[in-house]
Amino acid sequence: MFPATESAIFAAMYKKVLLDTILAAGRVLQEGIAENFTVSRKSTLNDLVTEVDKRSEAVILESIQSRFPDHAILSEEAGASAHAGAFRWIIDPLDGTVNFAHRLPICSVSIALEKEGEVIMGAVYNPFLKELFFAEKGQGAYLNDQSIRVSDQDQIQQAFLVTGFPYQWRDMPHDPVQVFGYFIKQGVPVRRLGSAAIDLCWVACGRFDGYWEHHINAWDVAAGGLIVQEAGGILTDFEGNPYRLTSSKLIASNGHIHEGILHAVQTA
Repeated sequence: MFPATESAIFAAMYKKVLLDTILAAGRVLQEGIAENFTVSRKSTLNDLVTEVDKRSEAVILESIQSRFPDHAILSEEAGASAHAGAFRWIIDPLDGTVNFAHRLPICSVSIALEKEGEVIMGAVYNPFLKELFFAEKGQGAYLNDQSIRVSDQDQIQQAFLVTGFPYQWRDMPHDPVQVFGYFIKQGVPVRRLGSAAIDLCWVACGRFDGYWEHHINAWDVAAGGLIVQEAGGILTDFEGNPYRLTSSKLIASNGHIHEGILHAVQTA
């Protein structure tokens, strides 16, 4: 929430720039998915980046930096800007790149605005489903301007869950396959969609009851995490502590089944 000394005009300006920018980046994804784009590999064989990722990022960076040259930037492909400041934009220009590279339209653009270490505004946009999620700290969460809330499911055995897998996890504690198997053996339905930002937003609007992931980055969570919280959900790390963007492990849920997921990742 903006402090009393922060003009409502500036709050509205940040929101307008955020929404205009994310819609412009979404158009890049929409146009790019039909192209014969190039695909490169990053850390592992299936950790992909396409030229559309970079094109989307360029549109976002130009839009933000031209208006707020003194604001810091953290973006998946470009990394962190050299200077620091009270405001920082956290950007994933194409979340779900592997899906996009295979023309699977479960992918999104994610942009958040952080002030003095706290995310105050965020949006996630899937241009293929025409779904724009938005939240402002203390002002609720929205899907296409309609207020959203997390589900009221309070039984972990009846929950509908979603997760993600890292590109590799040799010697990683809390083996993701073991946790996945823990739920599957109990007959709990679990999905793996391939876009953390969409996973979070679908928890926020009640499509899923909970989500966990073993290796996550700040740009995956910044916007979607705020949207979950503003929709009434909660975020923690695997120890049950309040989630911070510096943590690589995340549980997000409607709150009612959170302990059930936490128990699974700690004991499976």
